[in-house]
Amino acid sequence: MKIILASSSPRRIEILRKFNINFEVIPSNFEENLNINNPLVLSIELARGKALEVSNRVDRKSIIISADTIVAKGQKIFGKPKDEKDAYYMLKELSGSTHEVITGICVYDVFRNFLICDYEITKVVFKELTDFEINDYIKTKEPFDKAGAYGIQGIGGLFVKKIDGCFYNVVGLPIYKLNLMLREVGVNLLRGSVDFE
Repeated sequence: MKIILASSSPRRIEILRKFNINFEVIPSNFEENLNINNPLVLSIELARGKALEVSNRVDRKSIIISADTIVAKGQKIFGKPKDEKDAYYMLKELSGSTHEVITGICVYDVFRNFLICDYEITKVVFKELTDFEINDYIKTKEPFDKAGAYGIQGIGGLFVKKIDGCFYNVVGLPIYKLNLMLREVGVNLLRGSVDFE
């Protein structure tokens, strides 16, 4: 049985590599243009779409892990910034407030046609950011491949006063939730094995 990570995110790859489990990276080609305004529903549907798209291109004896992380403040959704102006806008919006990082996550056992989807929500409190801090941060280029225009595991962590919930969720792969889901399809992250009992 092959384990597939349907993502090219360096952060998701790094998190999964912490476990002694072999996996292959096959990024999804799923078009992320769903017209859904609810951030929770959107994150789950994007993760589902990614898993199903990749399932058409892999061996049937595969277990696919897919995820989509969204930053939301109320019903306002912050994806990855398109440019410096967009990154500035996002960081200004998040400054001095609490937002949610929502990751929709799916595990798909292709052979058994068994798909599990779930989500994780972490509340993040940002300090009040000055224009100088925002502009200096944008110059680092760190914001550009991250939902909400910041990376908690990098320089962006300087802006985070506190979090309530899973740290790994904010990075992009909620490992506690993923472990529970993988156990349902016979994957044991602790042992680094695929078991079918």
